[in-house]
Amino acid sequence: MKKAGILNRRLAGALAGLGHGDGVLVCDVGMPVPDGPRLVDLAFRAGVPSFAEVLDGLLAELVVEGATAAQEVRAANPAATELLEGRFPGLALVPHERLKELSAGARLIVRTGEARPYANVLLRCGVFF
Repeated sequence: MKKAGILNRRLAGALAGLGHGDGVLVCDVGMPVPDGPRLVDLAFRAGVPSFAEVLDGLLAELVVEGATAAQEVRAANPAATELLEGRFPGLALVPHERLKELSAGARLIVRTGEARPYANVLLRCGVFF
C-alpha cells in the first residue's frame, strides 16, 4: 500500500497514465459528466471532499500547463474564483456551455463532493522537464 500521496487506487492509476496535453476535468456534483472520459467519482456527500481539497491534491501530483473554467464562476462563486485565480494566474474563462463541450475531450474526470455552483476546472497536463 502507498504510504503517501493519492491513496485512491483508481485515481492514482488514472493519473499515472496521463501524458502531455491530456485534459483532466475536476468538477462539482452538479457538472454533467459526459460519456467517454474515465471517471473517478470521489463524492461522498455534499461538500466532501471539497473542490479545494481535491484540486490541491491533484496539483501535488500533476504538472499543469493551463487551466480553463466557466466565466460564470466570477459572479456565482467568489470562493472558487479566488481559489482558481490563485492557483492559475493565466486562467482561461469560457462560457459554461463551452466548458461542458471541452470536458467531453478530457481524458479523466474527477468528481468532487463540492455542492457550490461552477466549482469546475479543466486542467491541461504539462511535462516535468
